[in-house]
Amino acid sequence: MKAKPVAKKKAKAKARAKTKATPAAKWGARADLGKPIEGFFGRQPPELRAILEALRAEVARAAPDATSAIKWGMPFFSVDGEMVCALGAHKAHVNLILPGKPGTFDDPEGRLEGEGKTGKHLKLRTLAELPRASVRTWLAKAAAAARAKIVPR
Repeated sequence: MKAKPVAKKKAKAKARAKTKATPAAKWGARADLGKPIEGFFGRQPPELRAILEALRAEVARAAPDATSAIKWGMPFFSVDGEMVCALGAHKAHVNLILPGKPGTFDDPEGRLEGEGKTGKHLKLRTLAELPRASVRTWLAKAAAAARAKIVPR
């Protein structure tokens, strides 16, 4: 008895999916994973670098115990392995990425963007747009949340 044409197509598609390489296998692991963040800052244009450096200073102020490393091509700041924030640089803006479920961060001015379940971000196009007081509050809350997830050994 011959297999039906639909069954053959499904079997071929399944075989292709098995042989298809994952992105990491196809292109290899990211060369910058876990690297120091200084190179990231050095590659940015001056107008974005100013914003990034200001945000980096705020992170250091809110979480002096945070470590930093490159993940997914951008600086991530963590306390004992728990994410505090990340900084993303794009063509014309910078994002301060804050982890947390919806409602984690008070934002009466509506500056935070994103509808995701795992965090929000602040989009900045100029250094003058940086709401320093709000950023300090958000980073302090994110750092406290990261520290609270630490399990005593």
